[in-house]
Formats: sequence, C-alpha cells, structure tokens
Amino acid sequence: MEALEYGILRAARPKHPLAMRLRALFEAIEALLGRVSPDVVAVEGIFSHLNFQSALRLAHARGVVLLAAARAGVEIREYAPRHVKMATAGNGSAEKAQVQAMVRRLLGLPPEEKIPYDASDALAVALCEANGWPLREALSGAREAGRA
Repeated sequence: MEALEYGILRAARPKHPLAMRLRALFEAIEALLGRVSPDVVAVEGIFSHLNFQSALRLAHARGVVLLAAARAGVEIREYAPRHVKMATAGNGSAEKAQVQAMVRRLLGLPPEEKIPYDASDALAVALCEANGWPLREALSGAREAGRA
C-alpha cells in the first residue's frame, strides 16, 4: 500500500464564523472527492474524552464530511478510535506518536518528513479500512454462495 495524497484541509480561518468554515470545508471535501474518486470514505468516530466544545466542533466537521461523501455517492464506513489504533499500532490505547510511527512504517513514509498528527490519524483510518477490505470481500462472497 502507498499513500497517494495526505495532509490537512484548512479551508477557512478559525476567526471566521462557524457556518463559513463548514461551507469552506464542504467545498474542499467535494473538490477532493472529485479529484481522487474514492470507492469508500472511512471516518473515525468522536473521542468520548474530548471536552464538550471540541467534540461539538468535531461533530460539525464529521457531519460535513459525511454529507459530502453521501452527495458524491461514495460508500461511508465509520471506525471507533480504539479499533483504528488496534488495527494500526496493535494497541487500542496507543498514543498518537505510536500510531504515527506505525503509519510511517506501513506506508514507507520518510522519517524526516513532517506529518501532522491529524494527517497520520487519517492515514491510520485509511489503513484500517484497507486492511479490512479482503475480509469483507471474503464474507460477502461466502454470503452470496450460501444463498445460491
């Protein structure tokens, strides 16, 4: 596997009103989906230990991502944070640095390249999805064979 593209979308300045930032995020996500044409969009669930304001902002942003993916007709899969950490680092309680180190190793990313934690977290979600695909395909084939 390889990372074709990764980074952080900064669609509007933090001082702008929330509605304007969400619209800019939606437009950036729509453009990204149009450019890369994914089969699946994988998103991580909200951490339960975030403070209320952080969780609310994250919920708004997730909603925008889900809406953009749904409008593009892309399948959406959601993963619990512990599941992503377990699938990537082998430990459901892994720290961000551990997850990032494993993402670097699994994708062969250069150690000198600076990758923000949010970007490596997103790559971890993508790896979680990609690693689960063969099992889902096998189970789907078994279900179809059972119906025949």
